[in-house]
Amino acid sequence: MMRSLFTAASGMQAQQRNIDTIANNLANVNTTGFKKSKVHFQDLLYQNEKSAGVPSSLSTQVPVGLHVGHGVKYVSTEKMHSQGGMENTERELDIGIDGPGYFQTLQPNGIVAYTRDGHFNVDGQGRLVTSDGFLVDPEINIPVETRKVEMGFDGTISVYLRDETLPEAIGSLTLARFRNPSGMTPISKNLYIPTAASGNPLIDAPGSNGMGALNQGFLELSNVSLVEEMVDMITAQRAYEVNSKAIQASDEMLQTANNLTR
Repeated sequence: MMRSLFTAASGMQAQQRNIDTIANNLANVNTTGFKKSKVHFQDLLYQNEKSAGVPSSLSTQVPVGLHVGHGVKYVSTEKMHSQGGMENTERELDIGIDGPGYFQTLQPNGIVAYTRDGHFNVDGQGRLVTSDGFLVDPEINIPVETRKVEMGFDGTISVYLRDETLPEAIGSLTLARFRNPSGMTPISKNLYIPTAASGNPLIDAPGSNGMGALNQGFLELSNVSLVEEMVDMITAQRAYEVNSKAIQASDEMLQTANNLTR
């Protein structure tokens, strides 16, 4: 059997995964704080029929080897944690991070998950929560008499109570960052959990020690570029087509060989 059939098939599978990833990026173009993914590929095992440098005579060496590849495989889908644009929502509980850092949220199982989605709300007990009701960590409680909430660039949260003219500080938000943010695992709902590859979280106040600043009334948009994704999709589609052509050519060559007569 011609190895080109399996080599081209591996190329089609790789480009199918590439299209799957591009489709997910495009589907989340309007998802708050979404980070696009990029597929990375590796070539497969080579059949080394002749190695470079082996003697070709008593005084000469082979300058170039003879190696036949067996296709390609996809090895990772890396999250690209570049900054997304900022959208002004004029909503006092919307918070955008300008720079590195992630909000911390407490999951029902006790695990802390991390997100760039700063669309927060207040639950029935006055606690600051995400859109899915997960508590923001550290816990922030908004008094029932609050008429206005203010947040500083450093994460300090102050409220104006019903009859007060001066703000009262009720807590502070902290951010977490990672040495390798691409090593975190996405778990849907705009959340990530750390792994051994990402390292332990480094927690600090916004705007200090490399942390991003907080912007009240803004939300970070997705970092997906429609133009780039469309170009990547066209490239992947053409690569898929040319691999299918290679399979067709191999099939025609086999058919010709089978039809040979003496």
